[in-house]
Amino acid sequence: MTKLLDLNTADLIASTFKGLGDSTRLRLLSILLQGETCVSELAELTGLSQSAVSHQLRVLRNLRFVLARREGKQVFYHIDD
Repeated sequence: MTKLLDLNTADLIASTFKGLGDSTRLRLLSILLQGETCVSELAELTGLSQSAVSHQLRVLRNLRFVLARREGKQVFYHIDD
C-alpha cells in the first residue's frame, strides 16, 4: 500500500515550487548563491527597480529561501541555509 502525501506537506511543496516558478526570483537566487548582496546591487544586476526586487525578496524570505540583515539604511540578503 502506498502512503498518501499529507495536506501540510503537499502545501509546503506546492509553495516551494511556486516560489521557484518565477524567473526573476530564480535570477535573484542565482546572484545570492554567490554571496550576500544588498537590494540596490541586486536591482542594478537584474535591471529591476529596488521596489520590484524588494517585493520578490519578500516572497523568498517568506518561503525561507533567503535571510535579511540590515546595516544602516541598506538591507543585505543571503541564502538561508
